Amino acid sequence: MFGERGLVHIYTGDGKGKTTSALGLAMRALGHGARVIMIQFMKGWDSYGELKTALKLEGLEIIQTGRPDYVYKGSELPEDYEEAERGMEKAREVIDKGCCDMLILDEINVAIDHGLVSAGSVAELAKNRPFGMELVLTGRGMHRELIAIADLVTEMREIKHPYKDGVLARKGVEF
Repeated sequence: MFGERGLVHIYTGDGKGKTTSALGLAMRALGHGARVIMIQFMKGWDSYGELKTALKLEGLEIIQTGRPDYVYKGSELPEDYEEAERGMEKAREVIDKGCCDMLILDEINVAIDHGLVSAGSVAELAKNRPFGMELVLTGRGMHRELIAIADLVTEMREIKHPYKDGVLARKGVEF
């Protein structure tokens, strides 16, 4: 689609906006006729606003892997491992078939941090992607191995967050 070598983008850090930035990049690509697939790791809730929007946009597909519950590190269930592997299988299929211009692996680093996916397997995906495919990786505390192979790394840093004042996640803004 883009006619040039695809790059690896990383959006990481403890601040808000990693998934939102990836979706903004997806919107830009869609505007130029690209096909975008986002695989969301550890996100099984059907209440995310981007899921509803994806149904309305030609060229954007969002695939969720994960159960509709928060997974605390150290309390992973067998289903969490199965869902993460399902996401990785789908990512490998997308890369093998070259069926999109941009592949976003949302919250992939959280899956790595929880031991559900290895950084090496994600690095292998990056190395095996088609020449023109953009790969976007999101999640807090991105693994050093992935930062080393990335072309662009952006860290979102929290300065102030309303959650600390008791403001909970809001529909349409945080999800």
